[in-house]
Amino acid sequence: MYVKLHQNARTTPAVRREIQASSLSASQLAARYGIGKATALKWKKRDSIEDLSHTPHTFN
Repeated sequence: MYVKLHQNARTTPAVRREIQASSLSASQLAARYGIGKATALKWKKRDSIEDLSHTPHTFN
């Protein structure tokens, strides 16, 4: 799948793979990659390195 990342993206697919494979804590990963603890935890828990859909899930 083609992934288009913006210039300042901190969590590239390679970084996401490293986060998922790491045995470090979420706090340590956040400090290492310059991301928030919640973001590190999110990628650590996910099965995939792909982004989720950004389309609206409800119609107005």
